[in-house]
Amino acid sequence: MLDTLDAATVRTWCRLALTALGQAREEIDALNVYPVPDGDTGTNLYLTVESAAEAVERCFTGPGDPGLGTAMTAGARGALIGAQGNSGVILAQWLRGLAEVLALGGEPADLRKGLLRAAESAYQAVAEPVEGTLLTVAAAAARAAAQGAGGLAEAADTAYRAAREALLRTPAQLAVLAEAGVVDAGGRGLVAILGTLSDAVTGQTPMGPVAQRREFDRPVRPLGGCEGHERPPGPGHPAFEVIYLLDAPDQVLPALRTELAALGDSLVVGGGDGLWNVHVHVDDAGAAVEAGVRAGRPYQIRITHFAEAAARAGESGRETTAGRAVLSVVTGAGLAELCEQAGAHVLLADPDRPPASAELVTAVRRCAAHEVVLLLNDPELRAAAGAAADRLRQDGIRIAVLPTRSPVQGLAALAVHEPGRRFDEDVVAMTSAAGATRYAELAVAEGESWTMAGVCQAGDVLGLIDGDVVVIGPELLATGEELLGRMLAAGGELVTLVLGEGAPAGLGDHLVAHARRQRPEVDTVVYDGRQQSATLLIGVE
Repeated sequence: MLDTLDAATVRTWCRLALTALGQAREEIDALNVYPVPDGDTGTNLYLTVESAAEAVERCFTGPGDPGLGTAMTAGARGALIGAQGNSGVILAQWLRGLAEVLALGGEPADLRKGLLRAAESAYQAVAEPVEGTLLTVAAAAARAAAQGAGGLAEAADTAYRAAREALLRTPAQLAVLAEAGVVDAGGRGLVAILGTLSDAVTGQTPMGPVAQRREFDRPVRPLGGCEGHERPPGPGHPAFEVIYLLDAPDQVLPALRTELAALGDSLVVGGGDGLWNVHVHVDDAGAAVEAGVRAGRPYQIRITHFAEAAARAGESGRETTAGRAVLSVVTGAGLAELCEQAGAHVLLADPDRPPASAELVTAVRRCAAHEVVLLLNDPELRAAAGAAADRLRQDGIRIAVLPTRSPVQGLAALAVHEPGRRFDEDVVAMTSAAGATRYAELAVAEGESWTMAGVCQAGDVLGLIDGDVVVIGPELLATGEELLGRMLAAGGELVTLVLGEGAPAGLGDHLVAHARRQRPEVDTVVYDGRQQSATLLIGVE
């Protein structure tokens, strides 16, 4: 366990928090009934933390350790720039307050002071703070940590547990939550974030003992079919959500807050040092932007009409055959060429950095289609793809995310794609083809590790089936033969071999001959995928 918080732990925390929010995103969206029942709090928190995590990652691109202060400050600024919605701006301000203290030190006392400062900053960002929300949960966590004793692990765990208990009390503090039978969505997100802080500090991941005590981290679901994302705000609520970044001196902010508060509600202004994120719900969107112009330079302006957004979300599910596209995410140039030849658009991703939700949104929009089937080809992309799909549906794009776990499943789906079919029928056919394709891969171990097949050492050849190590061998050809033999033992009609960038000459031909000896009735095809992630990919349909 850590005695002092450091930059590496902040990096781990960001990664764990993003994973946790990705897993809970849809459930948190379903809890969203306050301040507007638009069902996007989980998505907004995910996108905000995604922006923070990317900013922290950039700190580690140079030589040496960037230091705790640099990492925390970068993360807070990244969150501010990428903050989405009311909850995102509040979370960004919470992170800013935490960073202000942790930039000075990472001792247990600093974390306790930082959590207090974070809660204070979050309250200050909101024009009219309401109890029973993320603010309440943040305050309860900070108070409990400040009153506690012990090291970093104790401080982080105390904050998490207090936040969890405070979240359960939110329906008693806010009538709209009690009526819907839910806890506060923003507070639920903060519980996940504080839980992963505890994981990062103790060095335990969600697969370890900490996950076993997180029985609450399956959120309370709405009662009575309360699906916030299907309901626009009721009568009397402002019609528009206005969000923008603002370059302006700190001294003009009081006047701007006063002007915006008179125009509408749900006002949140986070930031400092000349950069601000402004969020407000108003009937006159132009007036809200003009207020920003008088204060400084507003940019990245986003205006959402709540009723139109709800209508677009409904329309995105209607049947249409105009402008359909398939977008496939791959990491090898050869795989990209294969997908393009099959009629797909391609997002060629960096093998060391999976694409973020914003990159997926941009890639889908470049398809210029009303209907899009997204082939992920990597299980790690599911959370980012889910957040991206929600944003795209707000634009009226009908999108289906096929969670293909390997490029060979994506190729199988593409083989049955038929744009002339109804969208739902096409998606079902592609999903069935992908699901009927078992996948395996050969890779080389980078270090000693425990696996389901035993302990491997650096340089060992690993054979994985459906993501689990089943074979460990000393060299590629023999291990490849054993892996392919196991795949064919379960039956199949077509074997697809995709050679990676590091595949030795003759590997494909050797395995084709092996497959013919073992199962002469099975067809085998070989492609040069040039992917870096695996020496060989195997698909059996």
